[in-house]
Amino acid sequence: MTAPENAPVRREGTGSGTETGRSRHGDGLDADERAAWLDGVNPVTKLVLALALSVPLFASIDVTSALVAIALQLLCLPLTGLTLGTVVRRLLPIVIFAPIAGISMLLYAEPAGQIYWSFGFVTISDDSIELAIAVSLRVVALGLPTILLFGRTDPTELADALAQVARLPSRFVLGILAGARMLGLFIDDWRTMGLARRARGVGDTGAIRRFFSMAFVLLVFAVRRGTKLAMAMEARGFGSGIERTWARPSRLHSRDAVALAGGLAIMAVSIAAAVAVGTFRFVGA
Repeated sequence: MTAPENAPVRREGTGSGTETGRSRHGDGLDADERAAWLDGVNPVTKLVLALALSVPLFASIDVTSALVAIALQLLCLPLTGLTLGTVVRRLLPIVIFAPIAGISMLLYAEPAGQIYWSFGFVTISDDSIELAIAVSLRVVALGLPTILLFGRTDPTELADALAQVARLPSRFVLGILAGARMLGLFIDDWRTMGLARRARGVGDTGAIRRFFSMAFVLLVFAVRRGTKLAMAMEARGFGSGIERTWARPSRLHSRDAVALAGGLAIMAVSIAAAVAVGTFRFVGA
C-alpha cells in the first residue's frame, strides 16, 4: 500500500529511534526539534506499557501507591518530549472529574473509625474518606500514563505498529487510523460552529441549549462524514481481504525492552512502598 500524500516524512535516526519531519503544532514544538527518547519506542510497546502501568493499580486501593506512581511517572516527563504545561492542561479534565469517582466510596463505603455523619445508607467515616481520596488519586494515576505515552504518538505510526508488530487485521487497523484522523476535524467543526453562532449574535446566551444543539449538529456531521469515508475506502479497496504491504516499516528494538522494564519498575516500587508503609489494601479485602 502506498503512503498517502500527507503522510509524515520519516528520517531514520541513530539507534532505535526515528525522527519525523512534520511539525507538532499542538504542543508548540518545532519540526526540527530533536526527537524525545520516548519517540523511539514502538507504539505497541507503549500500549503494553499503559496496560502494565494500569493493571497493578487495580490490585490495591491506597493513597501511597497512587502518589508514588504519579511522582515516578512525572519524573519521566523529560523522556516524553512534552512540557509540564502541556501535561497539566491535558490532565486537568481528569483532575476535575476524578473526585466524582470517590463520591461513592465517601458515601457508601463500609464505615470504620470515627463516624462523622450518617443518614440512611449514607455514612461518612474515617475509612470512607481515606478510600475516597485513594480512588480519586488512582483515577489520576491511571490517566497520566496515557497522556505521557501517547502525547506525541502519530496515528499513522500507531497503525503501522498495530499491523506489523501486533499483527492485527489491516481492515481493523485502517479503520482505527481513519477514525483517529477524523477527531481533529470534529474539533475544527466545533470551533467553526461556535464562531458562526457568535457572528450571528446567538452565541453569547443559553450556554446549555447551545451545547446540545451544537452537539446534535456535530453528530449529524459525524454520520455523514463517516458514511462518505467508508464508501471512499471501500471504493479504493481498503476493505478487501488481500494481504497488504506497508510503506513505513515498524520494528521492535532494545529501547522497547528498556521502556517496558522501566514501567514495570515504577509499578513494583509503587506497590512496594504501599506495603512498606502498611497502607496496602487489596481490592475486595
